[in-house]
Amino acid sequence: MLKSFRVIELESPVDMIIKQIRAQITTGQLKPGDRLPSERDLAKSLCVGRKIVRDAIAKLEFYGILKIMPQSGTVVAGIGVTALEGLITNVLRLEESDFIDLVETRVVLETQTTRLAAMRRTEEDILNIQNALVAYEHKVKKGLPAVEEDLLFHLKIADAGNNTVLKSLMMVIVPDIIKSFTKLDVCKDGRFYRSLEEHNIILEHIINQQPDLAAKAMQEHLKDVVEYSRLVTL
Repeated sequence: MLKSFRVIELESPVDMIIKQIRAQITTGQLKPGDRLPSERDLAKSLCVGRKIVRDAIAKLEFYGILKIMPQSGTVVAGIGVTALEGLITNVLRLEESDFIDLVETRVVLETQTTRLAAMRRTEEDILNIQNALVAYEHKVKKGLPAVEEDLLFHLKIADAGNNTVLKSLMMVIVPDIIKSFTKLDVCKDGRFYRSLEEHNIILEHIINQQPDLAAKAMQEHLKDVVEYSRLVTL
């Protein structure tokens, strides 16, 4: 009997802002070239935090719906209504996307960013990755959840890869990964400790500039999460 019920999920504030902007563009209230209110004014008007407004604008900018112009603020891009509807739908679906899809996408992105990091890393990059790893280790050894510290480690590797497109793609899906990790309790049963060992192996290959080994180590690191994601979403 209980299986016939579905989990009720509340719409996220980011989704609600995206839908409001879509409505204003499709009804002609906002036209190509029109400037949006400032981030501060939007947050005040919508009664939300500035970070929520910033996240919504960042996603709409990534998809080419909005443009952030230096010294001019955020403006509506010149895009047709039909194309706009399709793009907005994609953005909203990404917010609701399946955990498996997110993890599989992450594997593709991170395998390549890790390979590039091993080829392009600087001494400063190595230091940044090491600092992120120390923060992760600190949380793990205290027995505390370290989801955000884990992802910070991965983002620092993406920085070292020096490919802004790959980094931007990761930034689009990172909030959804954090939400899914927390919701599904992915890192229970000692997975944080195992990840700590795997992180050290990945970093070692990056330091030694071994792109193939670094990419393989990242795939092995994420394989466990892929398998787990399939189990918990059956």
